[in-house]
Amino acid sequence: MSDRFRYYLRVRYGECDAQKVVFNPRYADYIDLAVTEFFKALGHGQSLLNGEFDFQLVKQTIEWKASARFDQVLELSLQTARLGNTSFTVATDFRIAGEDRVIVAAETVYVLVDAESLQKMTIPPHLREALEKGAPGAVTDHAAYRVAAPA
Repeated sequence: MSDRFRYYLRVRYGECDAQKVVFNPRYADYIDLAVTEFFKALGHGQSLLNGEFDFQLVKQTIEWKASARFDQVLELSLQTARLGNTSFTVATDFRIAGEDRVIVAAETVYVLVDAESLQKMTIPPHLREALEKGAPGAVTDHAAYRVAAPA
């Protein structure tokens, strides 16, 4: 796990359904947040802000193995699974923080686009290199989990 970028978030009450578990479309929201943080960890967050490039979702496959519930801290681990000419695939595993078991696994395919025209563009060498390398050991913690976790 430590070889992947990790993103921590806490499940909020409004993200749960009547069964008191995370409502299934929220996982796509969580992936979107994590991918943005992944790009920041790759050193390309500013590229998204300044309009150097953008990306659009092409396909997302999510496999649920167990549920997450209100106030649990989720750990999402991300890595680039595949790189094409204009597209890239990000693999995301969800765990309850502190546990080994994967509760949700997802693959998200994006296509790189020009931020203004939204036309497909070839992945530039500096971004390709960053995606290939990933952000091993980098962590973004929006749940204060690592700070609050017992030693």
